[in-house]
Amino acid sequence: MVKVGDREATARRLLQSSVKHSYDPEVDVDWDAPLVDGKLFIPERTVSIYGTPLWDRLSPEQRMELSRQEMVNTVSVGIWFEVILMQMLLRMAYWRNPTSQHVRYALTEIADECRHSTMFAMLIERVGERPYRIPLPLQGPAHALPLILRGAPMWVATLIGEEIFDAIQREHLQDDDVQPLVRAVMRIHVTEEARHVRYAREDLVRQLAGARWPTREFTRHVVAHGALLLSRLLSRPAQYARAGLPDPRGVTELARSSPHRREVLTEAGGKLVRFLREADLIGGPSVALWHRAGFQV
Repeated sequence: MVKVGDREATARRLLQSSVKHSYDPEVDVDWDAPLVDGKLFIPERTVSIYGTPLWDRLSPEQRMELSRQEMVNTVSVGIWFEVILMQMLLRMAYWRNPTSQHVRYALTEIADECRHSTMFAMLIERVGERPYRIPLPLQGPAHALPLILRGAPMWVATLIGEEIFDAIQREHLQDDDVQPLVRAVMRIHVTEEARHVRYAREDLVRQLAGARWPTREFTRHVVAHGALLLSRLLSRPAQYARAGLPDPRGVTELARSSPHRREVLTEAGGKLVRFLREADLIGGPSVALWHRAGFQV
């Protein structure tokens, strides 16, 4: 179980870290640098159909374009998630003492997420693309999430977005075959998200300490549905259609059933899954949702 300190002391340390290790993407990313010929936009092994016969048949140009579309889709989903997260944090801050360290850090994280969303939007524009939109059937329920998710469910929803994205993006930093511009963006995001993860984890544990069974079970389902939604959004027909692949729906099914893809997702979610198991937030009927999402839990 994560070691939990005093809420105010934790927030104070995170605020100090924010002063020392925060970035301005307008200044700290060289947006004028040319894209490098021959470099992918995400690590090859994280492309959703890597390891399938279809991937083997693609030309280098097709692989490049698919990696570009998957990167754009990923950061588009990131923007959508961060906008929802900012609303949840603002609602939490609204009811609390604004002079507390805990609320001050919440506001600092909101500022971070604003910059991240701006940075992702700039990246999409820089590579000559347009963002992927969230499907209409999801837009209504998504509007309700900041009203519904509070306490433990809010924090666990935060972690399902932050930790899995963080793990995948860390691979960008170690891969010299990925575009330098993309790596620069991911470096900023990974550095600042580490603070957000600690903030969410510790408060989740505090919220669970006095939680009754209905709250804990609801929290289990929130995180499992979040995992399923995330995996579905990261492999959807629109990105394959834009990449020019025939039968986008068939490619989607191929990606979602790929053993390699499931391995990548399981690796990316490994640290979070271990934490959630220790917190007793994986179990019961919700486990089936994790398996549908492609995670081995």
